[in-house]
Amino acid sequence: MMPHTAMLLAAGLGTRMRPLTETMPKPLVKVAGKCLIDYTLDQLAAAGVARAVVNVHHFAAMLAQHVSARPRPTIIVSDETEQLLDTGGGIAKALPLLGSEAFFVFNCDAIIRDGRSAMLNRLASAWSEDLDVLMLVHPLGTAHGFDGPGDFFVASDGRMTRRGTASSAPFVYAGAYILHPRLIAAEPATPFSMNKLWDRAIATERMRALVHDGAWYHVGTPLAVGETEALLAATA
Repeated sequence: MMPHTAMLLAAGLGTRMRPLTETMPKPLVKVAGKCLIDYTLDQLAAAGVARAVVNVHHFAAMLAQHVSARPRPTIIVSDETEQLLDTGGGIAKALPLLGSEAFFVFNCDAIIRDGRSAMLNRLASAWSEDLDVLMLVHPLGTAHGFDGPGDFFVASDGRMTRRGTASSAPFVYAGAYILHPRLIAAEPATPFSMNKLWDRAIATERMRALVHDGAWYHVGTPLAVGETEALLAATA
């Protein structure tokens, strides 16, 4: 089942990307001549995903103008200019725009390259209505631009546990997942992190991981922009 809709979390302040984000929102930072957000929107368009909801806050008008000029997918803007709502609150506010079926959620600070098959197709094929969340994770050892100790342990059946007190974990959150709206339907549109709901879904065994089999680039700082451009050029 290929979701028809996606949510792109594009409202953040991009503090780690300063000074670039002093004049633009982070999703419009260009990597190899292309805005970060367009890498994801192009993948969604190629997969036939019809609609994308994009939340905006920092340089909201600039971002809204950019995404609304795209022919595909159809863009719907969720305005957070009055209050920044974090990842969970942003999705809760946009829920009336997202529909009653499962939808994709993407961060806007990663470039996800397809592996043996299209990443979106792999996520859609692995989705089950028994789940509330299906998260794409990437092996820590090949997580370009990621400087943390890892986020999750993943069992062979996709069950997940947090790193917790361990010094490291072998997989990182890759900035993409499928979410069923029932997990967030009762939540208010106030600032909160999706981590709260992920923990709930892990505890009830309604969350699984899919390990990404292509290249993954985290672009969170100005330094990472140049490093990612060099890696992309080397593998072109």
